[in-house]
Amino acid sequence: MSDSTAIRQPGAAGAPDQPQFYLRQDHHPQNGTSLGFWIYLMSDCLIFACLFAVYAVVGRNYAAGPSGADLFELELVALNTSMLLLSSITYGFCMLEAQRKRLRPAMAWLAVTGLFGAAFLGLELYEFTHLIHLGAVPQRSAFLSAFFTLVGTHGLHVAFGIVWLVTLMFQLGRHGLIPENQRRLTCLSMFWHFLDLIWIAVFTFVYLMGVLP
Repeated sequence: MSDSTAIRQPGAAGAPDQPQFYLRQDHHPQNGTSLGFWIYLMSDCLIFACLFAVYAVVGRNYAAGPSGADLFELELVALNTSMLLLSSITYGFCMLEAQRKRLRPAMAWLAVTGLFGAAFLGLELYEFTHLIHLGAVPQRSAFLSAFFTLVGTHGLHVAFGIVWLVTLMFQLGRHGLIPENQRRLTCLSMFWHFLDLIWIAVFTFVYLMGVLP
């Protein structure tokens, strides 16, 4: 049986009637949200690829100012990295509990993930404040401009992810693990793990290589 209905509309004088078709069911694809979110992640990849490319070009232009070896504290950055990696693990536990339809454990792991993300942001803001206090401001050199732009853009994404996470917790508390909320959990999971991958690249390319002479 056809899923569409034809309605004939009168045409111009002497012209045959033109049928117009209307679908009886939802015409949106079943995985349209996931596809759209993957497209968004690919666009984000392009943004970070451009920022990494800029840093690769100007990352050694210190303008007689401090270099990464003078500024970076790898112990602090390693601690910050561990916060974000742990948040990725706890989000994985959240997804496992959501698949088992256990709402309260899923929300608990989601809250722990948010706390790790907030700790990451707090340490990053501390690092930025410390660098600015030392006079290593973005306008000091091309290296510092590229550094603050790349790391700051990633930090803004983490902040947006935390806002999204808190909003999703309210939705889960109100509506439970309905299919829509499970889809939102999956999208946020992809976004959060994507930020982890970007940070690993930042940690390696900016911080570890930055302390080399």
